Order: sequence, then structure tokens, then C-alpha cells
Amino acid sequence: MSTAFEVEIFGATYHLRSEHQSEELKQLAGLVDSKMRDVATQSATVDTTKVAILAALNIAEELYRARSAGGDTAGGVSSELVERVTGLADELEGALAR
Repeated sequence: MSTAFEVEIFGATYHLRSEHQSEELKQLAGLVDSKMRDVATQSATVDTTKVAILAALNIAEELYRARSAGGDTAGGVSSELVERVTGLADELEGALAR
């Protein structure tokens, strides 16, 4: 059963519907919002699209490093967790595109 909810990212409100737990997607939206705000404070650009792309690159770099850290090693992230986060991020992206 899909659930409808709202998230706010970088000052814009998005209405989402998802099969996943809304709390997890709200946390991901919070991560995206935080990254965009970090980028905006460190960058001279005011173009929201550019801020979003730079934030996405930062998140992708973190994911890449987590995957490169050795998967299930003590200091790494489990491959199951990486897959779950990747899936939720894809779902959030799809929901935002609607």
C-alpha cells in the first residue's frame, strides 16, 4: 500500500507517494536538503539546479567511498545497506520527478 507524504528540500515542498516507509524517505530528503544547503554555503552559485547537481555528486562520492570501503568489513557499510539506500534514493528521485 502506498503512502502519501510531504518533504521539504531546499525550501521547496514535494508531495510524494511511496511503497516504502515514509520515515526512511523523509530521512533521505533531509540528507539531500542538508547537502544542498552545504553546497549553497560553499558555492557562489544561486542556481538551484547547479546546487542540486553538486549535492548529488557529493552524495554519489560518499556512496562510492562506502562501497569501496570493503562492503561487509568492520569499517565499511554492508552491501545490503548500500543497495537499500540506493533503492530508496532511486524511489525518491522518481517520486520527485512526478
